[in-house]
Amino acid sequence: MSKLHSDLQIGNKLGSGAFGQVHVGQDPALGQVAVKILKRKPNWDKHKWDAWKASFLAEAQNLSRATHDHVVKVHGILEAEDGESAMICMAHCSGGSLQEPFERGPIPISTVRKVGTDVLLGLSALHARGMIHRDLKPANILLDHRGNALIGDFGLVTDDIAFGYAADAGYYDHLAYEFWHGKGTSVKTDVWAFGATLYRLLHGKQWYDEAPSPKDLIKHGGFADGLKWLPHVPKKWRRAIRKMMEDDSSKRYQSAEQALGALSGLPVAPAWETTVQPDKIRWEQVAGKRRNVVEWKRAPRQNEWTAWSEPIQGMAGRKKSLGGSKGIVPAKQAISELEKYLGA
Repeated sequence: MSKLHSDLQIGNKLGSGAFGQVHVGQDPALGQVAVKILKRKPNWDKHKWDAWKASFLAEAQNLSRATHDHVVKVHGILEAEDGESAMICMAHCSGGSLQEPFERGPIPISTVRKVGTDVLLGLSALHARGMIHRDLKPANILLDHRGNALIGDFGLVTDDIAFGYAADAGYYDHLAYEFWHGKGTSVKTDVWAFGATLYRLLHGKQWYDEAPSPKDLIKHGGFADGLKWLPHVPKKWRRAIRKMMEDDSSKRYQSAEQALGALSGLPVAPAWETTVQPDKIRWEQVAGKRRNVVEWKRAPRQNEWTAWSEPIQGMAGRKKSLGGSKGIVPAKQAISELEKYLGA
């Protein structure tokens, strides 16, 4: 560990972002903390760095005065003696971010609704303070030791740097339609990014990456209407997410509170555990002493699905067929049949 000019001790790296790194830290008074270290980019002159650093420190000071159960607490701000880096000391969230669960695969619908509810509560509180997030995505949603979701990096991206930040972070797809057309951010651009985040969490990285790159589509309009859905995602979820991601911001939910009201009414059943692979998707659901399984073997022109019930490991019983496609069928037909079977 290296010691800075304060008593804060910087330890191992937890992750990296577009403008810096996050490390675990140890503070004499606060105990274990997270420390985000932002450094001057090599291609930034002193004027640009000083202006951005001043904006960052001002926003961080504002965040340090904001307290909410679903917003990562900012304890303080430090600036290195050489002026080449700035540090924000935050509460440490031991559960990590949702980026890793997103990359592993679809998150169960009930978990997504719980996480989404937590995020919207935090988002609503900070919107009331006149703050816009501008960078809502799985990597900026953190989990505490109880599994509660908290928003991180709130307000640390400005309109002036949003495009460059998104490019560096690989997240052009969190920028709403109107931002691509010269309009600034607002509460409603956060609602758009929240909808995009829900979609990612429900589908996982494998399925998400199979679609054309969002950054090439959003600015042309109609992106939400062309979203490709996993068959188990209920129709009510699809309608709500498409409304969050309307091109016309006046047709979206107009606030985090409105989005929260919509989310609270969305179903969490049937509860499928989903695994997505390039050539196969599998759904599992435990019912008493048995496990229901649905498996979709997929290819561009060859799709086949089967469903069966089997005893949970250690239980007596035999495998029972529950249905499936009648041989090889087109992808569109397989999806339609699976939606009906899975209860979407």
